[in-house]
Amino acid sequence: MPVLTKEFFSRDVLSVAPELVGKNIVRILDGGEKIKLRITETECYRGEEDTACHASKGRTPRTEILYGEPGVIYVYLCYGIHFLMNIVTGEKGFPQGVLLRACEGFEGPARLTKKLAVDKSFNGMNIYNHPELWIEDDGFTPNIITMPRIGISYATPEFRDIKWRFVMK
Repeated sequence: MPVLTKEFFSRDVLSVAPELVGKNIVRILDGGEKIKLRITETECYRGEEDTACHASKGRTPRTEILYGEPGVIYVYLCYGIHFLMNIVTGEKGFPQGVLLRACEGFEGPARLTKKLAVDKSFNGMNIYNHPELWIEDDGFTPNIITMPRIGISYATPEFRDIKWRFVMK
């Protein structure tokens, strides 16, 4: 299966996020076990103006990755207990990324990272040439619906209600 390249992630998050739905994320665990899961849900976070995006407060040590190269993994701790995984997209200097929210059998971004054994050690690594974590395209094209993003009650109504969540039907 073709592995998604840096060029795939070099586009705007509003193009990348819906196209990730239906792709397979692959993880090779320390013991050699291979896990392959179909991505069923993603969310967009786009720019400093997006009040739900971590970059809405500008550049910080935490958000610096979002301003960097496309295809880089951005992992952060949510509620002090759950790791969530994003992938940086678009042009360097414009902070944006796509949150991987769910895969078949693993609803919710924290359950997904637990299943894939993804933690902070993946933060800053490239997903397009990582030996233990990558995304493949097997040609499957799902039907997708758009919905408002989840868990961002702190965002302004304009960005809280925008339909930047992409879900496989």
